[in-house]
Amino acid sequence: MGHDEEAAAGAAVLGLLEGSHRAGPRDVPGLVRDAARRLGLTGAWIYLADVQEKCLTALPVPPEDPSLTGPSGPGVLDVDNSLAGRAYRTESTCTGGEAGTGTGTDAGAGVGAVGWVPLVDGIGRLGVLQVTAPVLDGARLASCRALADATALLIAARTPFSDLLVRTGRRRPMTLQAELVRAFLPPRTIGSRRVTSSAVLEPAYDIGGDAFDHNLADRHLHLTMVDAMGHDLASGGSSAVAVAACRSTRRTGGTLADIAGAVDAALTRWIPDRLLTCVIADLDLDTGALSWINCGHPTPLLIRRGRIVPRALERPVHPPLGLPEGLPRTAPTVHTARLEPGDQLLVHSDGVTEGRDADGVPFGEERLVDVVSRAMADGLPAPEALRRLVRRVTAHQGDRLRDDATVLLAAWHPAGA
Repeated sequence: MGHDEEAAAGAAVLGLLEGSHRAGPRDVPGLVRDAARRLGLTGAWIYLADVQEKCLTALPVPPEDPSLTGPSGPGVLDVDNSLAGRAYRTESTCTGGEAGTGTGTDAGAGVGAVGWVPLVDGIGRLGVLQVTAPVLDGARLASCRALADATALLIAARTPFSDLLVRTGRRRPMTLQAELVRAFLPPRTIGSRRVTSSAVLEPAYDIGGDAFDHNLADRHLHLTMVDAMGHDLASGGSSAVAVAACRSTRRTGGTLADIAGAVDAALTRWIPDRLLTCVIADLDLDTGALSWINCGHPTPLLIRRGRIVPRALERPVHPPLGLPEGLPRTAPTVHTARLEPGDQLLVHSDGVTEGRDADGVPFGEERLVDVVSRAMADGLPAPEALRRLVRRVTAHQGDRLRDDATVLLAAWHPAGA
């Protein structure tokens, strides 16, 4: 990008950010449109991924603003079968054809070239930005990427308080317990130069007792996965209480054992007779030292160079949390292991590996790791590896999950390993 292009991109992004301070979610399409025009683009439209990452839906433009028009193609695009979807899956800019259907092959409205730029907040995928211009050369695409990065910041900052943005990412209503659990969930993907953590839950609109948490603090990555007994509102409440107790204790300097104790005490007091399994872990990003507690949960898996390290993390399992008051209790054991650069830690609920097909064959650990490893070997980011895994898990059960299926994949990559 030359000096003039850099100056234009900087001015456009600066104008977008300056105009965003008092802008509500409905104002974002107009702000992005104005910034796009400063870059010499003829249009820019925001598409957001749905919670299952199956489709990309155009963010509605305010009908009262006649200067804003909808996208030049369909308002909903398939993630697996469109050029827009390819940009989302690979987190790379895609161009081709004219504006039309999102495939890049149709002659569209005669507006010239069309490009699809991923919207990524940190390392978490939000959707894509469609851009149109007479020509999309290298310099202009670099400006489009800067515009997309700034747009992603605006979307991420407003989603927690905007039903407009949340509705755009949903294809149907959520159950009450799913809404309760999702209110407590962190972003699906977090990370830094040294670590990436990504998680996914299904059935997205009807999750019952599964939940996860991941957090970066100082030089550590904290991970939690919980699976509450049942599939009703009380199950969602159990998971929400567990995540809240975990965060409250962690944020006041509590150890892994302290966290497990706080979760157990909260469940016993407020939601009795509801058991909950969990893995609570801490990864030292300087040394690769992994510490964890396992309370009745499936054993985490260690993936090294694309293969499971047999029995690497098999340790004695503590009973589930939330046992009835009066039963004897012991403090859970904190286990330790040492990761190597490039290792991946895979934590899952039993609904992933124990889900069976029509012949009664379980999905199993080997198939789980094979799907993830193949995707990572193809150079796909961790969120895409998990998206593909969930598609396989649901297909294995005839697209009707009989239990919550949750997977969390954490990759330690110090110094770019």
